[in-house]
Amino acid sequence: MENHTTVTEFVLLGLSDACELQMLIFLGFLLTYLLTLLGNLIVVITLIDRRLHTPMYYFLRNFAVLEICFTSVIFPKMLTNILTRHKTISFPGCFLQSFLYFSLGTTEFFLLAVMSFDRYVAICNPLHYVTIMNKRVCVQLVLCSWVAGFLLIIIPMVIILQQPFCGPNIINHFFCDNFPLLELICADTSLIELLGFIVANFSVLGTLSVTVTCYSHIIYTVLHIPAVKERQKALSVCSSHIIVVSLSYGSCIFMYIRSGKGSQGKDRNKVVALLNTVVPPMLNPFIYTLRNKQVKQVFREKMSKLLS
Repeated sequence: MENHTTVTEFVLLGLSDACELQMLIFLGFLLTYLLTLLGNLIVVITLIDRRLHTPMYYFLRNFAVLEICFTSVIFPKMLTNILTRHKTISFPGCFLQSFLYFSLGTTEFFLLAVMSFDRYVAICNPLHYVTIMNKRVCVQLVLCSWVAGFLLIIIPMVIILQQPFCGPNIINHFFCDNFPLLELICADTSLIELLGFIVANFSVLGTLSVTVTCYSHIIYTVLHIPAVKERQKALSVCSSHIIVVSLSYGSCIFMYIRSGKGSQGKDRNKVVALLNTVVPPMLNPFIYTLRNKQVKQVFREKMSKLLS
């Protein structure tokens, strides 16, 4: 019988071992995290205004809350590790971080699909928009997005949690990603990898297909709008969402469906994971607000009241 040592904690190697870069990395990510929190909090506070109580802004508000939660799963622990140079994370903490990261990320995909459907109904079926996208339906769609993200990730995570981890305990990443974790399991992981591949394809490509279908109908409808001004207005609203969808899906498709093997593949996936964690949550508030005249107007009014 083999004598295995049970792993009680993991060591996160982070982005770089170079001591001279640690403070620069810390300041860069601290600034990024603060900008992300500030941008998304501004969106949440601005969209509370009564004039913005429409389904589109309701979904945007939930999306901003989701982005705050998503980044907060990674950044505080990463910043603490860099500052204290203590790179360990407990066994339960590692799995909690991994579960929340993928659960919230999956919820984001479903919410993006919901937002695409909302734009589809608004543009392709405007006469029935208020009836179809009523308050009850909007709440149900958001709740279903959160529940779907939870259920799709909880099953693979429970299976991984039950596997034997007998060392080494070093994770070549800045957070508890699934692929590095699977490499530390001292048992056959082929079924877990297959299940993860199925979940990733369903959550990413499944929701993407809904988004693409909705926007195919939207583009067809918009191109047949006779009034140029109305056509430009519809395209302006939709273009913001298309940019966010491109940022969110592009990196995830590369990272979790076409994952690289070997040291170069791991480093590449680490960089893409970093971009996925940092770029979309930070840019999304600016993409939505800077391209929306109504949101900018409400924001200016709130700022003027605050400063007066």
